[in-house]
Amino acid sequence: MKHRTMIVAAATTALAAAVFYPATPAAVEPAAAESTTVGIASWLGDPTVTVTPDVPFGTAGDGSPLTLDVCSPAIDGDSEPLPAVIEVHGGGWSRGDKAEPTWRATCEWLASEGFVTVNVNYRLAPAATFPAAIDDVTQALRWLRDPATVARLGIDPERIGAFGGSAGGNLAALLGTRGSGDTTSGDRIAAVASVSGPMDLTAHGQTLGELPDWLVARELSYLGCADFDDCPAAEDASPVHQIDPTDPPVLVAQSADEFIPQRMSREFADALGSAGVEHRLELSEGVAHSTAALDEALRATVSEFLRQHLSAD
Repeated sequence: MKHRTMIVAAATTALAAAVFYPATPAAVEPAAAESTTVGIASWLGDPTVTVTPDVPFGTAGDGSPLTLDVCSPAIDGDSEPLPAVIEVHGGGWSRGDKAEPTWRATCEWLASEGFVTVNVNYRLAPAATFPAAIDDVTQALRWLRDPATVARLGIDPERIGAFGGSAGGNLAALLGTRGSGDTTSGDRIAAVASVSGPMDLTAHGQTLGELPDWLVARELSYLGCADFDDCPAAEDASPVHQIDPTDPPVLVAQSADEFIPQRMSREFADALGSAGVEHRLELSEGVAHSTAALDEALRATVSEFLRQHLSAD
């Protein structure tokens, strides 16, 4: 889905105050891109995409401001409302930012596929432990579904999905599995695409493969726990333990030999299947993690999946 005329910025306080600028292609020569770049870095950009950075969407529980970037596809004035995607960056719940080059490029790429994409910042551990991050992402969903935002961005509030990688994949999946009921309103979303997301943060999850020590430490820091055996937050933070039959379709993708255990993704997919939730498990060869795994083939899979489940039909 590609549109050819530029989007016109609506006049609102938040968006009018922001600086609009065209998206820039990846900083590599096209001839070298195939051989020297991997993942999202192999995407060469789309100059018709518009990025509006640092749009406020609320205030965190600790009083800190919350902001997101809006990546918009080119549309014409007669366009039907577009589907929207919430993008959640990775970083082990303790680092990362929406403006990092790989996450900005991912936002632009999703917009080039026809999704109004909001690339969200959220509070990080150890200063903010669970459920701060998912609460912030949920607040972004509420902002996106607000009638004023719907009108400004030209989106369909019933067709909102989520995409995330690594810790962001965990949060995107948690946004999709948390709660129950209709996926077109409230705090629910209509589709999830997760790449390299750790889906089980409980003690059982630690038995599914050999997680690196730094990841174990970050998980505990995010959960606010000293160990997994005495950690009430672990189950609530684990998408695999939040599944119910009303959940939206989920794409689970990862590299087969990366540090997120393949068995964890398989158990998550199996649990979705047992609950009758539509899902797809996509395992790629190699060790690439998160946005580094977003090569042309996986990008096509993600965009096809989101388009299928966020379609107006």
